[in-house]
Amino acid sequence: MAKKTETTVEEKLRALYDLQLIDSRIDEIKNLRGELPLEVEDLENEITGLKTKIEKINAEIKESEHSIAEQKNTIESAKELHKKYEEKLKNVRNNREYNSIVKEQEFQELETQLAEKKIKEYKARIEQKQEILNQVNANLDERSKHLEAKKGELDIILKETQKEEDLLLKKSEEFEKSIEERLINAYKRIRSSVKNGLAIVAIERGASGGSYFSIPPQVQLEIASRNKIITDEHSGRILVDADLAREEQDKIQKIIAG
Repeated sequence: MAKKTETTVEEKLRALYDLQLIDSRIDEIKNLRGELPLEVEDLENEITGLKTKIEKINAEIKESEHSIAEQKNTIESAKELHKKYEEKLKNVRNNREYNSIVKEQEFQELETQLAEKKIKEYKARIEQKQEILNQVNANLDERSKHLEAKKGELDIILKETQKEEDLLLKKSEEFEKSIEERLINAYKRIRSSVKNGLAIVAIERGASGGSYFSIPPQVQLEIASRNKIITDEHSGRILVDADLAREEQDKIQKIIAG
């Protein structure tokens, strides 16, 4: 039975650096999109809220209109009753009956006045609601145009970057599977703890990439030998030599270019 070939430290470093290059490019694409996806989502939520508000106001206006119709019916009924009582007055037999009919007429007049007052209140309420509705509709129109513009910006960026991002995400998964779990966990831990997401950096002019702290010559030789994984004592990042970095950058660039 053939013995399984063990991955060398250099191969591990190359795989980790490849993963870093791919993830860094994904970060660049996401930064290019910036806050646009969140802005689009916020605008969509805002528009949904405005539409819900419009539906509610329209329902309130309809309810007031229905109430006006009811009050108009009340007025019509009161007027008809008033006329009936007017006819009855012509045939009254005594004062008690007369007073009773007059009271009924007065009651119907009060009913009419109350209904007319309510109609005015409902009309004022409708006018107020209509003003609010006009403002909300104007806001909806403005936010919808803004959303359309933001979606247009996002679509342009997505068309330019989606294919590349899909490829990079696929490659990122592939590279991650080829690296042992212990190193992947370390890589992710370091990556999440630094602002620029760089967990693995190359030595540049005697210091780790993006750092001003120089690395002792002996440590630089150890890094260049690629016999063990060495981290920067100041930032905690994994270090690789400049030659390895250039070789892997060229390789990843070709993968991205297709």
